[in-house]
Amino acid sequence: EEVVFLRGVKQYMTRQNAVDLITSKFSKFAEVYQTYQDITKALNERNSELLESTILDYQKTNTEMDTAIQTLRQNRKYVLNSAKFEYSNGPLEGINRKIKTLKRTCYGFANQKFFFLRIDCIFS
Repeated sequence: EEVVFLRGVKQYMTRQNAVDLITSKFSKFAEVYQTYQDITKALNERNSELLESTILDYQKTNTEMDTAIQTLRQNRKYVLNSAKFEYSNGPLEGINRKIKTLKRTCYGFANQKFFFLRIDCIFS
């Protein structure tokens, strides 16, 4: 890792050393940070077992992470599916965004036929 000067600490150190310094001084932050790292790792590796155990084994820390974990618990089925499967509605959302941008910038069309022709021009 690259050694950089961190102004808050006023020392040269790696970013990992800075994280280690903070987590050693603040145990509550260490718990939240580890939970965050576990969730990120599980999603990047598509490891639904790690994700589920992280969500279910989390103990409240009276931080904002409590709210995030509660939301993940409420939507656990869908969150776990996103880790298990490669399907995503991202491409569809991109198409919807382009159509909404077109509607916003064109100030209306003479009729619906021209609107559909313009959409066809965007995606062909």
